[in-house]
Amino acid sequence: MQTTLLARRRRFGWVALAVAAGALLGGCASLTGPREVAVPLERLQRGLEQKFPLQQRALGVFELQLARPQVTVLRDNDRLALAADVSITSPLLRQAVQGSVSLSGRLLVDNVRNAVVLGDAHIDRFTVGGADERLQGQLTAAANVVAEKLVRDMPVYHFRPDELRYLGVQYVPTTIRTTADGLAIRFEPAK
Repeated sequence: MQTTLLARRRRFGWVALAVAAGALLGGCASLTGPREVAVPLERLQRGLEQKFPLQQRALGVFELQLARPQVTVLRDNDRLALAADVSITSPLLRQAVQGSVSLSGRLLVDNVRNAVVLGDAHIDRFTVGGADERLQGQLTAAANVVAEKLVRDMPVYHFRPDELRYLGVQYVPTTIRTTADGLAIRFEPAK
């Protein structure tokens, strides 16, 4: 009789242990669901500053150097703006021309490079000092070439390994939205 009672208690203990383990694993599964990571504007700014100054040849005759980037979140439409100082030299110019450029683009996830890039980017403002209307048009064309290459080749943010892997689960970024002080990136478990 005692051995039967002891066997029942052991069986009950194993069942209770299995139920507890199932509940614990179920709780862990909820921890590995979708999550959101905040990327402050300061982190974006620091990352971009490390990539500058940039030098680029445009239209075969203009050398553009972009320096001192300044990133801004355009919260109303989930876009990012990037402004920089520009210095332009060319055999066609008597001396270097100084100015500024500002461009903006829509935030996109590039899962191949594990990065955030700007899509549908365009120049919002381009000014240079001491340029007549004809030269301003040529320089604007050169700036457009550089801006397109800049946006295509330079991610504005690279995902850190701890953002892509959490609690032993691999994640992929799915959506990005702007906030008052940076970006909010939604990650889903990889399938």
